[in-house]
Amino acid sequence: MTASVAWPDVVSRGAHNAKPYGMQIYTVGGAVRDRLLGLSVKDRDHVVVGSTPEAMVALGYRPVGKDFPVFLHPESNEEYALARTERKTAKGYKGFVIHADPEVTLEQDLARRDLTINAIAEAEDGQLIDPYHGQADIEARVFRHVSPAFSEDPVRILRVARFAARFTDFTLADETLTLMRHMVEEGEVDALVPERVWQELARGLMEAKPSRMFEVLRACGALQRILPELDQLFGVPQTAKYHPEVDTGVHIMLVIDYAAAQGFSLPIRFAALTHDLGKGTTPKDVLPRHIGHEERSVKLLQQVVKRMRVPNDCKDLGLVVARFHGKVHQVCEMRAATVLTFLQETDALRQPQRFRDFLSVCEADARGRTGFEQQELPYFQLLLDILKLVQSVDAGAIAQAQTEPSRIKDAVFAARVHTMEQHYQFPLSQSVTGGSG
Repeated sequence: MTASVAWPDVVSRGAHNAKPYGMQIYTVGGAVRDRLLGLSVKDRDHVVVGSTPEAMVALGYRPVGKDFPVFLHPESNEEYALARTERKTAKGYKGFVIHADPEVTLEQDLARRDLTINAIAEAEDGQLIDPYHGQADIEARVFRHVSPAFSEDPVRILRVARFAARFTDFTLADETLTLMRHMVEEGEVDALVPERVWQELARGLMEAKPSRMFEVLRACGALQRILPELDQLFGVPQTAKYHPEVDTGVHIMLVIDYAAAQGFSLPIRFAALTHDLGKGTTPKDVLPRHIGHEERSVKLLQQVVKRMRVPNDCKDLGLVVARFHGKVHQVCEMRAATVLTFLQETDALRQPQRFRDFLSVCEADARGRTGFEQQELPYFQLLLDILKLVQSVDAGAIAQAQTEPSRIKDAVFAARVHTMEQHYQFPLSQSVTGGSG
């Protein structure tokens, strides 16, 4: 089934000087791929062969492309791009000269696409045009580049890695991995702009199995170039008692996959990815222990979020988790005043939803360990109950009752601690099982 335009309908809507001009419309890319995979199709893109920008406008299409001719359908708002070719002129994903012309063929347009599975077109009558054998690669569940032109756009490395996180039963063709390694060696990845790197990584984190994205990026050497703070975690040992998987990088992959399996939000998944960055800089003579890694994690994460221009919601949660995730596992050993201080340090009273997200990351951290996948975490709900209790204390009334403004802060703190001690026995009776260094 194709979503191509019905030309008589366009003409009847009153487009100026409208006529077919010998144009041919094809559905292309992800819509065709996903239909062949038996997946639901959300967005449809189209390529128009044998047309011009003037002809498209005459038919009522709205031009939106800045770098090449792309138009929106007057009713469906689906994208229709003129068939085009590209010529590499400089490093990076913007280093291209675009050529769109009525003489450009469908095969030429498909040749510039990244993977064979994305280079299949569907005609208006449902016929599939597959000059680069994408259907065979779909059957074999293989990611394979269409042509050597793949190497001209470094974003394609990120896209392939993201596809690996989405299509978890696909493998990467050896020749494509080799080409990606060559691209990294040639410095193409270094030309990527931060916004595009973040965009692709964020999308990959929201896929079914994010760890596969980072496996691909590591395999081709790109992770070391775009996120070296994460790359250096692989091979760093942790105490086997608490981390049977031992390798810190492996642990992080388990954590983000757990977060994905729970359907957690992007900020939670990003914080899960970056919470242990400091373990990559632990002095070798103290391994496998990681004393003080939280503060080192914060410093490294500050570099990452600045360099990659990470959005504030991801940045803020990530920094709180990096700094305080170790303390949450000590809560049952704390006195009431220490628990309250912990809630204040994490800004839980003012930002309770972010604190719940913080606990979700800690949940992923605790259960993202070999053999601990079903670990009971009763102290998480206990913390939420205590937070709700603390929030019930009328700080305004306490402040009004004070004659000395300088004493308000201490008075509110004391009242909250007193309320906590009325309802709970401290140290809390629940014991923490297993820990999560």
